[in-house]
Amino acid sequence: MPRISVVIPLYNEIDNVTPLCDALSAALAGADAEIIIVDDGSRDGSAAALDREAAARGNHFKMIHLQRNFGQTAAMQAGIDAAQGEVIVTLDADLQNDPQDILPLAERLLAENLDVVAGWRKNRQDGLFLRKIPSRIANRLIRRFTGVRLHDYGCTLKAYRASVIKGVRLYGEMHRFIPAWLSTLTYTDRIVEVPVRHHARVAGKSKYGISRTFRVLVDLLFVKFFLGYSQRPMHFFGTVGLFSLFIGSGMLIYLFIDKFAEGAEISGRPMLIAGVLFFLGGLQFLNTGIVGEMLSRIYHESQDKKTYVIRHTVHLDPGAEP
Repeated sequence: MPRISVVIPLYNEIDNVTPLCDALSAALAGADAEIIIVDDGSRDGSAAALDREAAARGNHFKMIHLQRNFGQTAAMQAGIDAAQGEVIVTLDADLQNDPQDILPLAERLLAENLDVVAGWRKNRQDGLFLRKIPSRIANRLIRRFTGVRLHDYGCTLKAYRASVIKGVRLYGEMHRFIPAWLSTLTYTDRIVEVPVRHHARVAGKSKYGISRTFRVLVDLLFVKFFLGYSQRPMHFFGTVGLFSLFIGSGMLIYLFIDKFAEGAEISGRPMLIAGVLFFLGGLQFLNTGIVGEMLSRIYHESQDKKTYVIRHTVHLDPGAEP
């Protein structure tokens, strides 16, 4: 099997450090794997515990310590940047995900030539009202908005083809939307979901709360726009702008005819104000679309970001037999 990189963001999980490393060593015994644990500015002694584990277990354990707590998405991005494997598997540090599922996910990805194999906590061991119900609502909204049909976006346990996951950059709290981001780089039939084991938390404290649901809703609006219009913002703003101009122009033309053909008084009519607002709003949306197009080009060209991803290249020597 090609080399696997396991990326695990960790924050204030000192009671889980040793059990996590034990479980990873057992699950990946004999595999060509590197384990990258990213300490996201822990303040409870987790950093020192991780360093002790790295010294005791060998160079296939790599610990990355961030300067402060930047959040799970940033920690995950740091681990992905450092990963050298052909397959990158992400995992939570709380041991609710089972490390024994790492190799089956990676094997499924390679055997079926997939780009993402996502874990589905089908028998989730969490509280009903504070975790399960908000998660179900969020997952249903994400499926509807993004078109990527997964049951469990919140499960961190996922296997990615490195060449694809390294083609996106993660910001804010966008780690839960990674499959949706990747749908801009690959076909959705190369993103599959499989049931994985899930355990109740036995040590440490959960970092999630009910407020996460509201953050998901806000992030989802951005994801929806980015997925559909990041490379063509004029199509969004231009459509809205033209529609607004059409309504505003229609109102103003009607008032113009009413004023000069019928002699009606229009200065105090609400339609005049509405028509002017729709007309000016339409112009503003068109201007925003133009600015968006310029920013989109600056975003891609200044960073030499491609608008495509190469899956593989076949090149034959001109003198060789095909």
